[in-house]
Amino acid sequence: MRSPLAAVPTWPEEARARYRSLGYWTEETFADFVTERTTRYAERLAVVGEDAHGEQARWTYADLADRAERAAGRLCAVGVAPGDRVVVALPNIVEFVAVVLGAFRMGALPVFALATHREAELGQFCAVSDAAALVGCSGEVDLQDLHTRVADVLAPYGVRPPALIDVASWDEAATADTAIPAVPPAPLGAEDVAFLQLSGGTSGTAKLIPRTAADYLYSVRASADICEVDASTVMLVVLPVSHNFPMSSPGILSVLDRGGRIVLAREASPRTAFALIAAEQVTTVALVPPLAQAWISSARRRRPDLTSLRSVQVGGARLNDVTAQEVRPVLGARLQQVFGMAEGLVSYTRAEDPDDLVHTTQGSPISPDDELRIVDADDEPVAEGEEGSLLTRGPYTIRGYYGPAAISSINATAFTEDGFYRTGDLVRRLPSGHLQVTGRDKDQINRAGEKIATDEIEGHLLTHPDLLDAVAVGLPDPFLGEQVCVVLRTEPGRPAPTDLADHLRSAGLATYKIPDRFVFLDEFPRTHVGKNSRRELRALLATHLHTHPPTT
Repeated sequence: MRSPLAAVPTWPEEARARYRSLGYWTEETFADFVTERTTRYAERLAVVGEDAHGEQARWTYADLADRAERAAGRLCAVGVAPGDRVVVALPNIVEFVAVVLGAFRMGALPVFALATHREAELGQFCAVSDAAALVGCSGEVDLQDLHTRVADVLAPYGVRPPALIDVASWDEAATADTAIPAVPPAPLGAEDVAFLQLSGGTSGTAKLIPRTAADYLYSVRASADICEVDASTVMLVVLPVSHNFPMSSPGILSVLDRGGRIVLAREASPRTAFALIAAEQVTTVALVPPLAQAWISSARRRRPDLTSLRSVQVGGARLNDVTAQEVRPVLGARLQQVFGMAEGLVSYTRAEDPDDLVHTTQGSPISPDDELRIVDADDEPVAEGEEGSLLTRGPYTIRGYYGPAAISSINATAFTEDGFYRTGDLVRRLPSGHLQVTGRDKDQINRAGEKIATDEIEGHLLTHPDLLDAVAVGLPDPFLGEQVCVVLRTEPGRPAPTDLADHLRSAGLATYKIPDRFVFLDEFPRTHVGKNSRRELRALLATHLHTHPPTT
């Protein structure tokens, strides 16, 4: 067994007692959830999608229970014990569901990474969590080589490398009769930390979000009710399944809670998705704005069979009002806007909302006990209807990040003394209670729904010998929402380096974080205290890029 779980800031007892008394929090654990749902819906179809070998799989809930049990056994076989952390970096394949439910079944804690993460990110996740295992798929990457590079990242921290589990090496036919180690019963309680998610965050330091069954399953049940998930729901998952949005808003867990069917897509192109919608009679799907725009454009040309589709959720970034109005007439399904964060708060438009609110707002929060503050730069409340920074706390919003003592300084900045989380979002609240997201007040770029910390990119670039300074900013983009632009300075008279993208890749940075543009300037605008001014850089670039082709 690895080191014990680190201390985690949690809700005060008064709040915990209140959430229990209101029925938000129950005694159900994730181990209970897995056993009860797979038994109750045993004969129903649970998961459809490709496996690690590219073959089509169709699992019933009974099949899923068996696969989860086998996955738990495999975790035990490499030394994972209850309470240990397991970094899961899998694409949208059926093994993802088996591994996660298997970890829940035995009381190990999944750490939800992405299949596109490389050693820079995975090394941090493993170091912060002291992970006992890393689960990947060798069809996506040279997994052995990646594991070696992760071990190199961990060495300076004195952290043992995690055991490597490659789901592509699982041969079910060959191992059907092989003894699997006995899986001990999960010892976790409903209010113990059950898994760790990744924060979109504004710091290069990995921030892991501790979630419990009590708080998370409340959001799963409430989301299922609001989003009208039931046994007839067929949910297509085209976004990375480990993200909070496709996980629980309402996501795959709400579908499993109600006995519906999950359809996993390895990629999100309209051609692939439209074929799956017709073949599987998909009823709902979650998209980010760039995908929604691509689907609408493609549907106009192709006129696909989308008659089964009842709802299209769009979240991860602000959806353009004009695009919002096109969802129903072009895709033939009701639009539901979603705004939220892995730290907690989730807001939805409702089926009963009038079109003007559905098209122009990001909905209202899940719970009547979601507390919101909208404040100015001095943390003073703004006037009703005015733009301000959003702070929140509630029955499923965390009170602090997971990690060693070093994370305490981040918690002191990210949370107020009375437990409100600083979301980093600029919002306006309407008299109806609906929120309009107007921007960000954190140094973060939202590229196609992926949150990218600016200082992570800058830190890697500043190791390049030919650069003096680097500032990453998000620039408006009609397709991506924001593109990643890096503004750079070199020594006067020196040529601009042309290997910056390769430099970032060699540092182990995930592909989606590689900048879309590199722009070189002789001088950077400064704030009154001498810092680089991102606000003025964005304004300057809006003019500069019209007259200077970008350097790539």
